[in-house]
Amino acid sequence: MADARFTDADPAPLALMAGDADDLTVISTLVQDAILPVTEIVYDGRHRQLALLLNRFRWEDADLARRDGRPYERVRAVLLVSDVRRVQSDGIDRTDKDLILELLTLTWQAGEDGTGLLLLQFAGDGTLAVEAECLNVELRDVTRPYIAPSRRAPQHPDS
Repeated sequence: MADARFTDADPAPLALMAGDADDLTVISTLVQDAILPVTEIVYDGRHRQLALLLNRFRWEDADLARRDGRPYERVRAVLLVSDVRRVQSDGIDRTDKDLILELLTLTWQAGEDGTGLLLLQFAGDGTLAVEAECLNVELRDVTRPYIAPSRRAPQHPDS
């Protein structure tokens, strides 16, 4: 039996935190094109947390997959926002249990004394506005990567 190679090892799951706008840019890039059912958005007012269970496209692996000629991957990940004061939605029908959302971007609008508004923009003009005491966002992969059902990388029209 041949010795194991480093390239044979399983990819390490992502575990990132954002405490400022630069950190959030990294997380926003990694969650772009994540897909989730509306039922996988949970706000826990008692613990002041908003959690989304995403099917995240593995952008960090896309160039290597393309080069190696292997399928693109997705992974289940939790996006957790802490220190939440209030959550509002616009253009998202939370009563439609069959609604599938595609996350496009996360942006932070700083307020006074570290407070601010975290905006989660979805395809089709849906938005979650998260009023928070501070920017405190975590992204954590919770499963092993799997082959993307479409076997393609998400495409964006040139702007």
